[in-house]
Amino acid sequence: MSDKSIVLAFSGGLDTSFCIPWLRERGWDVHTVFADTGGVDAEERAYIEARAAELGAASHVTVDGGPVLWEGFVKPFVMAGESYQGQYPLLVSDRYLIVDAALKRAAELGTRAIAHGCTGMGNDQVRFDLAVKAAGDYRIVAPIREIQKQHSQTRAYEQAYLEERGFSVRARQKQYTINENLLGVTLSGAEIDRWEAPGEGARAWCKPRAEWPAQPLRVTLGFRNGEAVSLDGETLPGAQLLAKLNTLFAEYGVGRGLYTGDTTIGLKGRIIFEAPGLTALLTAHRALEEAVLSKAQNRFKPEVARKWVELVYEGFYNDPLKFDLEAFLKSSQACVNGEVVLETAGGRVDAVAVRSPHILNARGATYAQSADWGVEEAEGFIRLFGMSSTLWAEVNRR
Repeated sequence: MSDKSIVLAFSGGLDTSFCIPWLRERGWDVHTVFADTGGVDAEERAYIEARAAELGAASHVTVDGGPVLWEGFVKPFVMAGESYQGQYPLLVSDRYLIVDAALKRAAELGTRAIAHGCTGMGNDQVRFDLAVKAAGDYRIVAPIREIQKQHSQTRAYEQAYLEERGFSVRARQKQYTINENLLGVTLSGAEIDRWEAPGEGARAWCKPRAEWPAQPLRVTLGFRNGEAVSLDGETLPGAQLLAKLNTLFAEYGVGRGLYTGDTTIGLKGRIIFEAPGLTALLTAHRALEEAVLSKAQNRFKPEVARKWVELVYEGFYNDPLKFDLEAFLKSSQACVNGEVVLETAGGRVDAVAVRSPHILNARGATYAQSADWGVEEAEGFIRLFGMSSTLWAEVNRR
């Protein structure tokens, strides 16, 4: 193996396509790895493999990352039940699993050089670099960061660079940066970056309102210890279940949003995201969880969840605190068992029915309907519960 061998995390998009000839022209033997985390079909996988060969990769491997993504991210994320800044469902968290695949390939080749196509303006560079650093002493090469030192319009430069060498660039890649995996799709660039209304081309899975089916969709999700395990009574592996939910709910435009958030490096980020399956999962899980957890659990758990989300978003996927928090999240899910019926007529999804042996129903009382305590007990509770506030009011009215 040449001491100039380097493993490139490769997706076939504009940035990673640029990386292959750029690295080769600097003497590297480029070995590409595509971690298929569920966002492409067989035709696209074949295209990515052919693209790597066309651009001059010394070798190419494709790794099935769907099951790992489910175990390593989807399960704890759904158990957490929170999105970043209350909106964004962390759709590029497959980056950590992509790093794992690249590191495994590097070990097979006997090299400690890793390359990625992240820009110097975004969050992914932090995720990639910190994940690699957590694994050991590796040399990290980031071609897009390198060219930003000389070129302010990097995407235009990348396109020209490839076309000058006889390599075509897909029309859509010229306009948008697109990330697609089992979790969903994100789109940025063009009018999105200019803070303008998204154009018709800024759409991926989710159908527009005019194309929503006429009949509502209703599905039943089964959960065991907080993990979704069945769809309409059929037990499925997690990655397959999420893929089916993506297909079903994308037809109704569920899970699409336009999000502006605070990035790790301090810039404002603006993206379109589409996460139909995750949105359905989160809705169902929350409905079941709220019915079976205690009041104290329901109040406290979001604090833990927000910290877990923050760590994963900002690149600290391997920080020990993340695993400490996951231990709490897992413990909280012991009674999150049952079924949730979801329904959508388009655009949003609602949990319309919940079934579980652990729902915290009182035998002799129903909220706003009936109670097995008397007037004196109710008045006594109110008096004691509100005593501090009532005393303050009485003292300060004088």
